[in-house]
Amino acid sequence: MILLLTATAIRAQMINPYVDNKTVHFGFSLGLNMMSYGVTDSKDTINGEVYHARVSSLMPGFSVGFITDLRLSRHLNLRFCPALHFGQKTIKYKNESGNPIRGADNTNRDKAELLSLPISIPLYLKWSAEREKNYRPYLIAGGGVHYDFGGQKERPVLQKSLDYFIDFGFGCDFYFSWFKFCPEIKYQIGFANMLTPVEKRTNLPQQNEFYTRAISRLQNQMLTVTFNFE
Repeated sequence: MILLLTATAIRAQMINPYVDNKTVHFGFSLGLNMMSYGVTDSKDTINGEVYHARVSSLMPGFSVGFITDLRLSRHLNLRFCPALHFGQKTIKYKNESGNPIRGADNTNRDKAELLSLPISIPLYLKWSAEREKNYRPYLIAGGGVHYDFGGQKERPVLQKSLDYFIDFGFGCDFYFSWFKFCPEIKYQIGFANMLTPVEKRTNLPQQNEFYTRAISRLQNQMLTVTFNFE
């Protein structure tokens, strides 16, 4: 469907030549995301072992959002694009001795799965090139905050809720009679340490404390591929 839409837009005569002159317009977005963490090991010795952690088994998630666009000039727009994301991250562990990793139930537990349900509230600046027939490429960058509703206290690793981030990417507007179709790719980097320390956890089995103690910092990262309809 995407290939058909883009091919139709490129081949057609110029459609809605004045649509970009609107001061304000609205839209919505649907897309896929890949959530990850930048993981920093603590390198502490825990019960005689040194553990290393990394994010693995990246799973695609789903994103949905709304768009409010304010025209600042011929090439520059200010955009407010709140979005809700659904996703999952898996942290894989290994120790330097190579021994099996046992959790509180004494079974092999070499990974921790974290569910994420963040709502992001960003502001973007969108710089667009000159329009060519019915397509117009652009660059986009901005930042904001997000709040994650997916924290589960029974998980061996508990992520904090509030983060702030920068976001940058690129896309292209394709023009149709009733709307603009805009595929877009963005990469998001968070700045806060999302790890909740063991000292602030309650009811965490002692055998599972190494999942958190092996890490000193978790930094949010997310790649999104969205399809905007404006």
